[in-house]
Amino acid sequence: MFINFFYLLRSYGVPVSITEWMTLMEALSRGMAFSSLYGFYCLARAVLVKSETHYDRYDLAFQHCFEGIETPDELTERALKWIEKALPALRISPEERKLFQEWDLDELRRQLEERLREQKEEHHGGGKWIGTGGTSPFGHSGYHPAGIRIGGQSVNKSAVKVAAERKFRGFRADETIGVRQFEVALRKLRQLSSKVEGPKEELDIDETIQSTADKGGLLQLVWSRARKNTVKLALVMDSGGSMIPHTRICSQLFSAVNRATHFKDLKYFYFHNCIYEHIFLDAACHLRNSLKTEDFLRILGPEYKIVFVGDASMAPSELTMINGAVDWNLSNSEPGIVWLHRIAAHFNHVIWLNPIPAEYWRWTEGAYTIALIKDIIPMFELTLEGLESAIKKLKVKK
Repeated sequence: MFINFFYLLRSYGVPVSITEWMTLMEALSRGMAFSSLYGFYCLARAVLVKSETHYDRYDLAFQHCFEGIETPDELTERALKWIEKALPALRISPEERKLFQEWDLDELRRQLEERLREQKEEHHGGGKWIGTGGTSPFGHSGYHPAGIRIGGQSVNKSAVKVAAERKFRGFRADETIGVRQFEVALRKLRQLSSKVEGPKEELDIDETIQSTADKGGLLQLVWSRARKNTVKLALVMDSGGSMIPHTRICSQLFSAVNRATHFKDLKYFYFHNCIYEHIFLDAACHLRNSLKTEDFLRILGPEYKIVFVGDASMAPSELTMINGAVDWNLSNSEPGIVWLHRIAAHFNHVIWLNPIPAEYWRWTEGAYTIALIKDIIPMFELTLEGLESAIKKLKVKK
């Protein structure tokens, strides 16, 4: 079962390495799971999961591996009636836990089915029947290393149920993110700032730890220069039309960027479907409040990091044809794709964030234009994972 769990974790997207897995095996051999499935759940998560963004995937894999442990819905009501009158919660000491060394998942399932067939009334205490207190694996307020908690509150943290509660869904990296998560991810842009000037007066924690370890534990303080805020960012957002369903997530990104304090310069621009001779200064995309795109390229130097936000979905003509602009009041003497090539060539770092999940890019209605734009500008989906990958791309020198 443990080997299956390893492959399940990887199939669910938890990046578990062989080294981490062997570390877990060593921890188990030393009894660090305390012969408890809950203990194993916590130990494995601590050893194998490197980021809280993978907590929910870990829970899904754990639940899959140990599925079947929960009581079927149609049997729960009857079992709950047996445990309405509860004994005081049984407290188990570490020494007493050692008495419960072996358990088997299949055997536990078989025993539960057997108890539900045989038990006719409520029961409290003891080590066999569904009830409260005692050491039976079925019920609540007692202890069993792989117990099935039915009702009540967790006391000794031994139920497989913990993985089914799914407490970590807010940390998922593949979920569309909110303002707070945007802010956390955008802070990673600080790493793009310069640390090449000024006196070394900031303690470098990582290097201090490494140097101290290299010296056999003899403290070696390592100082570094403070990071100078040099990041210049321009957020260029698609507005209206097919972007209306994505208004909320784009507003969250706008709010997070606007609240950020780690940019030397921050500018906002807008477009509708594609950029032509003009780029707009507000989301209404009126020509009276716009800037010529050639001036945009002249005013913003190559050092600006350009982040496009849009679904990249439009009629092919809007991207590839002269006068293909969808707005009746606009005309374009050059195709939009020409302007995208110019922008990509002018700036050292340009990325595109797409609110459409990447799995749909090849067959959604705008698949053709998504593919064309993706060939010009690196494209990432608008999720935590996608944003982190995009920021890594912004760090790479062109």
